[in-house]
Amino acid sequence: MCSLYIFYCAYHYGTIMIRKIFVLKGQRKMAEKLPVHKNQHVELTFEDLTHDGAGVAKIDGYPVFVQRALPGEIGEVKITKVKKNYAFGRLMSLKKESEERIEAPCPIFKQCGGCQLQHLSYEGQLRHKQKHVTDVMKRIGGLEDTLVHPTLGMKDPWNYRNKAQVPFGEEEGGLIAGFYAERTHQIIDMERCMIQHEANDEVVQLVKEIAKKYGIRGYDDEKHKGTLRHVVTRYGKVTKELMVVLVTKGKELPNKKNIVEEIRKGLPNVKSIVQNINPKRTNVIFGNETVVLWGEEVIYDYIGEIKFAISPRSFYQVNPEQTKVLYDKALEYCKLTGEETVIDAYCGIGTISLFLAQKAKHVYGVEVVPEAIADAKNNARINGITNADFAVGEAEKVIPWWYAQGIRADIIVVDPPRKGCDETLLETIVKMKPKRVVYVSCNPASLARDLKYFSPHGYTVMQVQPVDMFPMTSHVECVAQLELSV
Repeated sequence: MCSLYIFYCAYHYGTIMIRKIFVLKGQRKMAEKLPVHKNQHVELTFEDLTHDGAGVAKIDGYPVFVQRALPGEIGEVKITKVKKNYAFGRLMSLKKESEERIEAPCPIFKQCGGCQLQHLSYEGQLRHKQKHVTDVMKRIGGLEDTLVHPTLGMKDPWNYRNKAQVPFGEEEGGLIAGFYAERTHQIIDMERCMIQHEANDEVVQLVKEIAKKYGIRGYDDEKHKGTLRHVVTRYGKVTKELMVVLVTKGKELPNKKNIVEEIRKGLPNVKSIVQNINPKRTNVIFGNETVVLWGEEVIYDYIGEIKFAISPRSFYQVNPEQTKVLYDKALEYCKLTGEETVIDAYCGIGTISLFLAQKAKHVYGVEVVPEAIADAKNNARINGITNADFAVGEAEKVIPWWYAQGIRADIIVVDPPRKGCDETLLETIVKMKPKRVVYVSCNPASLARDLKYFSPHGYTVMQVQPVDMFPMTSHVECVAQLELSV
């Protein structure tokens, strides 16, 4: 019995060892086949940019992704990570520079993860974004001949953001505030951000000084200790009104009264000072409890002639100038005559809906977030708009219910999150057969995928307009126009 057990163990152990040897040999063979290895220095010629702004070079078809490299450049690269189908590298030096390369004006551009394209001329950024949209239309959507217009950019592509969400922390015992380094939770301390409106920078620096004065500790996300997690600022570009939100780990905020008074004294345009409490160990910025410390619950701003109430957590586009460009284009693609019934899926706080209501017979908006619908109804009331109705729920459930009630949409507008439309909603739209669909998107890849769905159902993609909502970053918004052809 004992000898049998010994034989079994030896056999079993030997089998395991043989398997391990084969696995190791397989791994070595795979490594031998790859054209690069970690820490290797190679000279690469860059062909393109990825969707997130990294340079792309290929070695015998094997792609290597390198941040801050541009098409047409030749550079020395240190390989930092190797995968089966691709590798990452760090740009060490350039042998040949692109004619579109510029010196990034921001002193912390290479450390901060907020911008990806400051080293590319603005004209080059606009061309890259048009090319990216064109490429995904072909590669993902199978739309070879779709007209993709040149990207609509800004005259001054700096200081455009009306909202900042700045994490606070500590470094060597001192309070710091800034954006995270790329792909990390390391805060890069800063005094100003070149894509934020100057008013936001002023708020962050003032709160930092006041917090230092009263000994307020910054939040340590690893230890889950400290008081001040984030400062969120919202600025009305037209009204000049300011909101300051102090996101804290707990309800206690030492010297709260003095802090509020000093913020009021330092910021003449402040209309609202709010505390949001987030006690959870999470990367999510806001907690569930919000308390107004001083002033109003909301501030106001305008997009075109439409006035919007902005609360601490309500969704409102961060670039109001380009938002108007985007919405004007959506309005143009709807071709409204005043006789149409329009459904706005994913309507949010009613931004697009209220734009459409100026020219449509009636607009129906649907959104799954109850607070957003409350804001939408309030915004309609503020603007005296009576031909817009809003409902809470999933678009793929509410829209069929409207259809059953006899509501027939001539035009359907969708503005979904980055993941794109729910397939059930796409099925509902093609069943309703509106004569026109206008698709507003913040993600060209999911846009192309969803546009592909419409093609076999009688819809033709007439045109796609990229809009540069976020200069200096790799993001691009689009508006697509679809027409029912059968």
